[in-house]
Amino acid sequence: MPKVAVYNISGEQVDEIELNDTVWGIEPNEYVLHQAVVMQLAGQRQGTHSTKTRSMVRGGGRKPWRQKGTGRARHGTIRSPIWRGGGVVFGPQPRSYKFSLPKKVRRLAMRSALSGRIQTGDVLVLDSLEINQPKTKEMVKILANLSVTNKALVVTGEQNENILKSARNIPGVKQMKAAGLNVYDILNHDQLVITKDAVAKVEEVLTR
Repeated sequence: MPKVAVYNISGEQVDEIELNDTVWGIEPNEYVLHQAVVMQLAGQRQGTHSTKTRSMVRGGGRKPWRQKGTGRARHGTIRSPIWRGGGVVFGPQPRSYKFSLPKKVRRLAMRSALSGRIQTGDVLVLDSLEINQPKTKEMVKILANLSVTNKALVVTGEQNENILKSARNIPGVKQMKAAGLNVYDILNHDQLVITKDAVAKVEEVLTR
């Protein structure tokens, strides 16, 4: 099982933790990771794009000229797609881009993302993370103590409003609870800062 050091908010090592091999020690599956990211981003698309077909465009109820005898091409409406101001053929219509992957595939993607972070040494485990009141300065100090300089994802066992408000104004830093952890955010941040209780919750879900 992979072992990682456990730090306090002062940046001092206070313990060591053994991580579950089935969650943190597998060979990352790049194809499944790609599918999971595509699924997540597709679910965020609004899909509100819209164009008008010939039946939606205003006007054009009367035939512009008679069928025969004018020497011109026959037309039935000025709102035909080949006319200026006419409808659009096969244009985008409002739709949902959402799709779902099987549960086993989603869990494999999560395990692959977490294992990849362990392999690159970008996981920092904290014994606990508490802030008495919302202060961005406090969170900046904690991250500096941990030598976190890049984009960081801070994960706690439960949602803590003080931590959330302290982290949200720091560029590149995102905070969430363990239940909201996802493949895209893990891959989109350079470092994963996670508390011991969050590790236990993640392992409990991914080893079922």
